[in-house]
Amino acid sequence: MSQQSTSAAAKQESAPEAKPASVLKERWTQWVALTTTVLAVCAAISSLKGGGYSTKVQLATTRENDKWAQYQSKSIKQNLFAVEQNLLQVQALEAKAPEAKAAIAARLSKLQAEIDRYEKEKGELRDAAEGIQKEQADYQRHGGNFGLAVMLLQIAIMLSSVGALIKKPVMWVVGLVFGVVGLAYMANGFFAWF
Repeated sequence: MSQQSTSAAAKQESAPEAKPASVLKERWTQWVALTTTVLAVCAAISSLKGGGYSTKVQLATTRENDKWAQYQSKSIKQNLFAVEQNLLQVQALEAKAPEAKAAIAARLSKLQAEIDRYEKEKGELRDAAEGIQKEQADYQRHGGNFGLAVMLLQIAIMLSSVGALIKKPVMWVVGLVFGVVGLAYMANGFFAWF
């Protein structure tokens, strides 16, 4: 009999204790805390990267405006040379002396070279400005994705937190859905897949 009681006592000690249902029921709140923390970190990273791309857009806009200002400056100078060229062409028609005609022809040749130079420089400036526009559009695309990620991650954090407060796991699950979509936009901010 003593062996039976010792073996029964040993079985009771080795058997795991049953946890109360309330402890198991509330265990999901630990997952809420973990996922909310991960979502908050991702939202912070997205916010930081989005701000960086916003700064890049502003800098690219400034560089683009500089190129277009230079383009405008070259256009004005080219126009001044074209006006002088037109005036000299009229004077060449009225000139009688061969020396005057030769001097006017030499000046017209120099003016045409300047006009051609400005036309070439304007083309280079236009190409540079349009290249910056493409770069700027790329920055805006990345930054926009990070902005959407921040918004969706914040909604996910809010839903998860409220779900934990009012003890509604379904709100946490809905928050996780928003979080997954936010994480997709965050990844798209880095890689620009869509």
